[in-house]
Amino acid sequence: MKHAEPDFHILDYVTITKDTRTGLVLALGGDDQAAGILQRAGFFDAPGPRGTYHHLPHHLPVQEQRRKATTASHALLAAGYSVHLDPLLNDLAVPDGDREAALRYLVQLSQRAGDSSDAQEQAALLTEIAGPGEGLLPLIRQAVAVMCVGSFADGADPQPVRQLMNTADVLSRAGDQILRLRNDIARTPAPPDSVVKTPSPAPRLPNAPVDHRRTP
Repeated sequence: MKHAEPDFHILDYVTITKDTRTGLVLALGGDDQAAGILQRAGFFDAPGPRGTYHHLPHHLPVQEQRRKATTASHALLAAGYSVHLDPLLNDLAVPDGDREAALRYLVQLSQRAGDSSDAQEQAALLTEIAGPGEGLLPLIRQAVAVMCVGSFADGADPQPVRQLMNTADVLSRAGDQILRLRNDIARTPAPPDSVVKTPSPAPRLPNAPVDHRRTP
């Protein structure tokens, strides 16, 4: 007997994430019912290049962003939607877990720097520190720059904001200098002692002579 496949009621997929460029918490996808759930959780609708999307108000504190995003995701899940919530916005995660992980990474990075003697290892470490995109210095510079933009928008005293902008420029120049050093180190030829020598092939033993005499 052939059993028919059951009908599944699958609603639209909703993604709640944080835009790395603007720092805005976005909700993408969903239908009119999902829009109502998001708006009750504190999101606002806005026109986008691919249709309407939702976002939280600008300049909300980080903890408030996490709380509203987590509340919205659970309300959507309860309504039957499939939801992807950015782990950085999950208010139920272990408190300070991200910060502790970052501190462990920095400690390990320092230990690796102290133990490294090979030029390629040192170049790889400098790439982690100043590499474009995901290097430590570019990410710190981005955080400082976003703070400057937010401070200007809030009407803060311009003098400290200008000092922050100068700090962001210093971080950018420091990253460029580290990358130039990284390239110089990467081009450093390896010392002769570190060259791996190919072992000589084992000498071949002469073949034993074949006795062609016929046995009686």
